[in-house]
Amino acid sequence: MDVLVLIDKLDDLVHNAKPVPLTDQVRVDKEEIYDLLDQMRATIPEEIKQARWIVKERQEMLAEAKREAERILREARERQDRLISDEEVTKQAERGAEDIIEDARAREREIRLGAEDYADEILNTLEVNLSKFIAAVQRGRERLQGKDEPAEVG
Repeated sequence: MDVLVLIDKLDDLVHNAKPVPLTDQVRVDKEEIYDLLDQMRATIPEEIKQARWIVKERQEMLAEAKREAERILREARERQDRLISDEEVTKQAERGAEDIIEDARAREREIRLGAEDYADEILNTLEVNLSKFIAAVQRGRERLQGKDEPAEVG
């Protein structure tokens, strides 16, 4: 289950709780709160696991881009070596190899930046979800703590 859904359920539980007469406090079912907190504890590790998977995927994409760039560089150098028979052919080979190298570097940079942006977006979403979860838990605990205080008679 999504952490945000659980946070919404926790918020609804507190929001729809029965008020304690003559106070701004409410009564909530402690078991329901604990059940939601247990579900949140079970859900968060899964989201962290997903974030770790994304980081791993990003690293694999970067490694693949580097291998591809190295392969292209190797092919460019091999091609360049084969074309060194004539001065003009040599000049063309050098230009072609530099173009290939430049293309490989540009492709590697593009793949790396895309992977980093994707990982950053996922991690940002996870950070926002965790912040909301922590805030909801804090609100729930504050409301639970307020429940145990004696009502003031005014």
